[in-house]
Amino acid sequence: MEEIKKFEHYKFLADKGQNPLRVDKYLQNFVEFATRSKIQQAVEAGNVRVNGIVVKSNYKVKGNDVVTVVYDFPQIKNALLPQDIPLNIVYEDDAFLIVNKDAGMVVHPGFGNYDGTLVNALAFHFQNLPNMGDEDRPGLVHRIDKNTSGLLVIAKTERSMTILAKKFEDRDLNRKYIALVWGDVKEEEGTIRGNIGRSLKNRKIMNVFPDGEYGKHAVSHYKVLERFGYTTLLECKLETGRTHQIRAHFKHIGHTLFNDNEYGGDKVLKGTTFTKYKQFVHNCFKICDRQALHAKSLGFTHPATKKDVFFDSELAEDMQKLIEKWRKYATHQQL
Repeated sequence: MEEIKKFEHYKFLADKGQNPLRVDKYLQNFVEFATRSKIQQAVEAGNVRVNGIVVKSNYKVKGNDVVTVVYDFPQIKNALLPQDIPLNIVYEDDAFLIVNKDAGMVVHPGFGNYDGTLVNALAFHFQNLPNMGDEDRPGLVHRIDKNTSGLLVIAKTERSMTILAKKFEDRDLNRKYIALVWGDVKEEEGTIRGNIGRSLKNRKIMNVFPDGEYGKHAVSHYKVLERFGYTTLLECKLETGRTHQIRAHFKHIGHTLFNDNEYGGDKVLKGTTFTKYKQFVHNCFKICDRQALHAKSLGFTHPATKKDVFFDSELAEDMQKLIEKWRKYATHQQL
C-alpha cells in the first residue's frame, strides 16, 4: 500500500556532541510552544522521524541525527482557520483594538497549536486585518507568552500596523508588567542589563549573555511593590522587547518568576524546609498554575489622532488570589 505523502514542518540537525536524549524530550527543547502531550501525539501518529525513519518516543537522538516532524498537510499560507472564540476587548476604534488575553491562550499557531489561538479568534471576528507580510499573524503588532496574561494591541489598518510596529521597535511606549518572583529582591528598584539569546542547550528558553558576544541588547527596569519574605511582587518596565525578557532577566539575577516551569520557578526555591511551608507553596502553584506574570498596562501615541492613550487592566484572577495568599502568609509570619 502506497504511503500517504507527508509534508515536512520542522527539521533539526542534532549537534555533533549531542548526548543521547529521548526524541520527545529533544523536540520539547527545540520547538517553541511544543507541549509534551502534543509531541507524544505526533510521535504516536507516526509524524516524527529520525534520519527518515519513523521512531517511537524512547528513541535516543544522537549527534548528527536529522529529526523531522511531518504531517499529511503542507504548511500553507492563507490556511488560517477562523474560530468563534470569545475575545476580551477592552478598547476598539478604527485604528486598533486592545485585547486582554487570558493565560493559557497561544497568540498565534505553532507546533501542535494550529487552532484555538488568539489569531484564530481574530480571523473570525475581524476581516482584512493587516499582516506585514506574514499571513499567519493578522493584526499582530507584538505578542506575549502563552502563559502570560494581559494586554495586547491589534492593528486594524496597514498604516496603524506600520506606526505601532515602529513604536514597539523603538520602545516609544509605556508598557508595564506585574510579576511575582522568588526571593527577597534586595533593592527597592533597579535595572537589569544583559544580552538575551536563545539557549544553546534548550532552544525553548532564553539565556542572558552579559559579555554581549551573543544575543540581543536587553534592558529591564523594576521596582518593588510588596515584599512577602520568600517572594517579591514587582512592577517591570521594559526598555527593550526581547522574547522571554522578564523571565530570562530575573532568572539571571537569581529571582526566577514564581511557578515558571520552563525556567525552574515551579520548585520551592526560597523558604524553609518545613512540610507545612512546602504544602503552602504547592497550594500556591495550584492557584496560579503558570508563571506569575501579567502585562498590566500599555500607553502610546494614537497612530491616527496623535493623542496619548493609556490602557490598564486588573490582574488576572489567579494572580490576584496568589498574591493575596502570599500577603496573608507574610502577615502571619510577622505576628
